[in-house]
Parts: sequence; C-alpha cells; structure tokens
Amino acid sequence: MSEDRSTDNAAVPATGDAADAPETIAVTETETPGRRRLTTLLIIAAVLFGLDLLTKCLAVAYIDPDDPVPIIGDFARLDLVRNPGAAFSMATGMTWLLTLIAAAVVVGVIRIGRTLRSLWWAIGLGMVLGGAMGNLVDRIFRSPGPLQGHVVDFVAIGWWPVFNVADSAIVCGAILLVALTIFGFEPDGTRSGRKHTEETA
Repeated sequence: MSEDRSTDNAAVPATGDAADAPETIAVTETETPGRRRLTTLLIIAAVLFGLDLLTKCLAVAYIDPDDPVPIIGDFARLDLVRNPGAAFSMATGMTWLLTLIAAAVVVGVIRIGRTLRSLWWAIGLGMVLGGAMGNLVDRIFRSPGPLQGHVVDFVAIGWWPVFNVADSAIVCGAILLVALTIFGFEPDGTRSGRKHTEETA
C-alpha cells in the first residue's frame, strides 16, 4: 500500500506556487542585470559629481583669477575662470538654454539607465550624468543667479580652452558612447552585427 501511495504522489503535477516557480525565477534573472547596470551608472555619476564639486570648491578657495598656478610651465596651469557657456567655453551667450539642456540630459540618462544591460553603456552614461550634474549645480546655485550661474573652470592645457572635471567626464563619456555605437554594442548588452548574423544563419 505504501508503494501505491508514493507512486500516486509522484504522478500528481505541481500546482499553485510550485508550478509558477520557474517563471518567477526567469523574471528575476531578467530584471537583475538592469538593476545592477543602473546602480553602476549612479555610482560612477556620484563619484564624478563629488570629485567635480570638491575640485571646484578648492579652485575657488585657493586660486587667484589674476594669478594662474603653473604646473608645467605655461603649457599646463591652474587658471580660475567663470564660464557662462558650455563645455570648453562654447556658447557663452546661452546660459539659460544650456541649463535647461543639462537638466534634460540628467532626466534622460536616468530614464535610459533603467533599461540598460551593457556595462560599458552604464559607464559612459554615468560619466555623462556626473558631468552634467556637476555643471548644472553651478548654473543653478552660482552667481549671477539661478539658471544664469557661471561654471567654474580651472584646468588650462596649452591652447585648449579652460575646463573642469565635469567637462572632461562629459566629453570622455560621449566619446565612449559614440565608439560603442560605431562598433555595434547595444545598450541592452547585445551586439548588432552578431544579432544580424544569427537572424540570417
């Protein structure tokens, strides 16, 4: 009798929560990489934002605008400049518009980051986000007033316009994202060339 009961129990299909377990696990595994990439993006952005804010505070406190600090002669120096324009002193007469663009970039990057599966895209977008936040804070809180604030720049190298950590982060992040796009690396972690090959095989 005990053998018959064990046989009957083995034949009964799983129902309820047990039957749904594989599907639940699959959903969890699908969502986890996206959350990890968003976390990576936000950590990179926070580190760069903090570094940008710290270096700007030090520059304002210790660099005289009329007395640049030489690092490598006249080639590399610390030169405090208040920049009303975009990165590398471009579009100096459109401060309010640049402020709105920076705010839109911050919102857009965060929304895109929620769907990411690619580590490299997370790094690139994190750099752009950190830089955009750094300069956005200057435009909101520094003089001459909200949405008109001048960005603190202090790094001068050769003939290149004076810049800061945020500018460097934005440019390097943008270059990385362009390179990823050119070589076919998608935000979802796939590669467009491989995807096309699999579809035609």
